[in-house]
Amino acid sequence: MPTFRPLMNFLAHLLLSGSPTDSDYADVVVGNFAAEAVRGRAGLLAYPESVQRGIRLHRFIDSFTDEHSIVRRTTARLRAAGLGKWAGVVSDVGFDHLLARDFARYHPQEPLPEFAQRMYQLLHQRRHELPERLQEMLHYMRQHDWLTGYAHPEGLHRALLGLSRRVPAAGVLATGAAAFLKELPAYEADFAEFWPELRAAVDEIR
Repeated sequence: MPTFRPLMNFLAHLLLSGSPTDSDYADVVVGNFAAEAVRGRAGLLAYPESVQRGIRLHRFIDSFTDEHSIVRRTTARLRAAGLGKWAGVVSDVGFDHLLARDFARYHPQEPLPEFAQRMYQLLHQRRHELPERLQEMLHYMRQHDWLTGYAHPEGLHRALLGLSRRVPAAGVLATGAAAFLKELPAYEADFAEFWPELRAAVDEIR
């Protein structure tokens, strides 16, 4: 998989930021979202400690996901389907699709549209704390309601098609949604097995 993550698997990260009742919740959400564009220790230390917790959480989620045997099984299947080094990207976005589609199962406390609007509002209010490229992306994310759009197959396709056009040498991502949906029951089983383990790991470090 490439050494960067191209800013698309937002939903899982935001949902795993904790509970609105947590005293540092808003800061953790901001850090978790900002982390995509924060590089190294110097970038981390530019933020207050409470926001740093969100950045560290984001990095933990990425590392746990990349190293997990279930996710490696998922990405191996996607590589065999022709996605090559981009299999991890398709896995990330595909899992966000399944999380959004079955949001009531994984987060029964709040409907996806309400969660999405709450996230957009929080991040918009704190947008000036975000790296510049994420401020611009947040504008389009809100305008086109990406989080809710993930719930539909066409949203999965649009996300990967957009990446295929923006990221050099990533043209194969245009086929990613079709490859994911072709073997959907296998990926549904992978995600249903993986999500509780990811959630438990995050709860433990939080």
